[in-house]
Amino acid sequence: MALQGLCVMVVEDHGFQRRMALRLLADLGLDDLLEAADGHAALDQLRARDRPVDIIVVDLDLPGMDGVEFIGHVADARLARSVVVASALDSALIGTVELIAQASGLQVLGSIEKPLSAGKLAAVLSNFRADGGEAVPDAEAPITEAMLQSALDGDRFEPWFQPQAELLNGKVLAVEMLARWPQADGRMIEPVRFIPALEKFGLMKPFTESMLARACRHRARWAADGMKLRLSVNLSATTLSDPDAADRLEALVRAEGVDPFDVVLEITEGTIICGSPASLTVLARLRLKGFGLSIDDFGTGYASLSRLSHVPFTELKIDRGFVTGSTRVARKRAVIEASIELARKLELDVIGEGVETTEEWELLARQGCGMAQGFLIGRPASADRLPGVVADWRRPVA
Repeated sequence: MALQGLCVMVVEDHGFQRRMALRLLADLGLDDLLEAADGHAALDQLRARDRPVDIIVVDLDLPGMDGVEFIGHVADARLARSVVVASALDSALIGTVELIAQASGLQVLGSIEKPLSAGKLAAVLSNFRADGGEAVPDAEAPITEAMLQSALDGDRFEPWFQPQAELLNGKVLAVEMLARWPQADGRMIEPVRFIPALEKFGLMKPFTESMLARACRHRARWAADGMKLRLSVNLSATTLSDPDAADRLEALVRAEGVDPFDVVLEITEGTIICGSPASLTVLARLRLKGFGLSIDDFGTGYASLSRLSHVPFTELKIDRGFVTGSTRVARKRAVIEASIELARKLELDVIGEGVETTEEWELLARQGCGMAQGFLIGRPASADRLPGVVADWRRPVA
C-alpha cells in the first residue's frame, strides 16, 4: 500500500540511529513523523494525541522502560494501530515480543534487524493494512444484546469468503467463510468485536446456523455455475457443547443442497485443549457424517500431540503468525517444517494461513505444504465478488 499519509513514531535512545530512521522514513515519502528517546517520553506524546498513530518503530533495549513494557502500555491504552520491532537482539527474543504484541491486540508488521535501511523499512511498512484494524478498534458504543438480535433477525451479518489455493498448481479449490457486519453508515464491525458479544449473550447457535446455511446456499449456486469449491466454516466451542449439533448441522447443510463431504468445520487448537468428552463426541459424529475437521491456528494453543492424534481431524492450518516473516526468521521456518511433517505423519491436509508474499508462497511450496490462504491469493470478498477474485488470481511464477 502507499505509505504517504501514515503517522509513524520512532522510539530509539541512540540519537544517530533515531535521526537515521527519521531520514530514511522521510525518503520513503512519509512526513507525519514523531520521535522519542525513551518509552516515557513516547507515551507522553501518544497520550496527548486525539487519535492513535499508525505505526510505532521501537527498539527493545531502551533506558528506564524497556521496549517490551512500552509495547504493553501502548496496547493497553490503544495508542497505536501497529508496531515494528527494530533491534539487534536475539531473534528468539524478538519473536517472543512479536507474539506478546499480537496477543495484546496490536498489528505486528514484523521486525527489522539493525542497522536500518530504506529497503528494510519499506518492506516491513508495506505490511500495514488500513483495513486490518482489528488490533485497535475505534472507541465505539458497546455492542448490546438487542443490537445483535436485531442483526440476526434482519440477516444483517454477511458471509464473506477468502480463497484457498493449491500450492502445486495455484488452482483455487476452497474458500473459508468469514462473517462481516456492515453498518448503515458504511462502517464494518469486525468479528473481533461481535463474536465475543455473541458468545456472551448466548447467540452463537442461531448465528452459526444462519451463516452456515447462507454460505452453503452460495456454495450450491457457485457449483451450479461450474465453480465447485470446498467450504470451510469456523465452529465455536459453544456449538461443540450441544449434543444435537451433529444431526442439526447435517440436516441444515443437506437442506441447502450441499453434501457434508464438501464442508470443512474449523476448530481452534485452544478449543481442543479444553475439549470435554461431550465436545469430542460431537466432533466424532460430525466426522462420521462426512464433514471435514480442521485444526485452526495450529501452533498457538499448545495442544498435546496425544490429544491431537485422537481427534479425527482431516486438515491442519498453520497459523499466520508463523507464516508472516518466515522467510526472514529461522525459528518460524522450523515451526512450519515441523507442523507439515506432523501433518504428513497424521495423514492430514495442510493449509498455510496469512500468505502475503511470493516468497512465503515459495517457502511453503518447498516445505511440502498443500494449500495456501492469504492476501496474496485474495482478500475476503462478498459472495457476488468472489468469482471475480478467483478469476483474477494468478499463481506466482518462480
